[in-house]
Amino acid sequence: MTTSIELEKSPIACSEECLIRPGNTNCGGCGMSVGLNLLSRALAKAGQRCELVIPACCGIVTAGGYPTTGYSVPVLASTFAASPAFASGVAAVRDLNNEPQQVICWAGDGGTYDIGMATLSAAAERNENFIYICYDNEIYGNTGGQRSSATPVGAKTTTTPSGKIESKKDIMAIMAAHRIPYAATLSAAHPEDFLRKLDTGLHMNGFRFFLIHSPCPTGWKSEPAESIELVRLAVSSGLFPVYEVFDGWRYRINIKPTGADPVEYYRRQNRFPIDAMDLDAIRKHASASNERLARLAAVFPVAN
Repeated sequence: MTTSIELEKSPIACSEECLIRPGNTNCGGCGMSVGLNLLSRALAKAGQRCELVIPACCGIVTAGGYPTTGYSVPVLASTFAASPAFASGVAAVRDLNNEPQQVICWAGDGGTYDIGMATLSAAAERNENFIYICYDNEIYGNTGGQRSSATPVGAKTTTTPSGKIESKKDIMAIMAAHRIPYAATLSAAHPEDFLRKLDTGLHMNGFRFFLIHSPCPTGWKSEPAESIELVRLAVSSGLFPVYEVFDGWRYRINIKPTGADPVEYYRRQNRFPIDAMDLDAIRKHASASNERLARLAAVFPVAN
């Protein structure tokens, strides 16, 4: 978690310059909050300002009740299914007026993997000039913790009380298939990599997609103080690969798994019925996914 001491040493020590202000209603240990703070740092380093387009999700609840707001930048609240369409219009106006603000969609997995997929795909296919960031907490966190297509196999939610039986959708492969200029995964447990990739995206044009593994103690049934450790374990065990894709086909793995047991990640969250799960299948799936990614990076590498 970002501490007040760390913020004082960062380029954005003043609360007025942070995307989210103190006193917001976000839960303790919320990965979305960490992601917004890191986005603040990246924008400050690049000397850029932004406007946020946020659909129905925990991110729009952060704003609070009118006429006050938890954000320090202009925010457009969109319908659940249409934040990329809203952002396309805002970005077009900015480009026509030669205005330098970044337009950034900030959305959860429900509005990205599921309800917003049609408008997300349309904006990516048109190569619209804005950034799309999905903070993936693997559930519909704002509406009670229902399963989404981002929910991993085995996870208990309010709509899968015995555990989800389907595997998680590979949203990065879907976005890469659109041949967009840049797509990358982000882990708050690796802030240097997180900030470098955001900086890369902030200095590009066209459609840029980022996927944050965003811990949610409420939905994951985990301890708030362990949020960053959990996403670190997801990376080291290969459950959440950290990589980037240029133009839809050139791959680079940024942080390789260190061989940690994926099962430990599952054990530390009470959303998983460990005793009823096929633990060997979990290990094999993580290994196969990382082997596939390694082959892609070897055959289609990013030129140095």
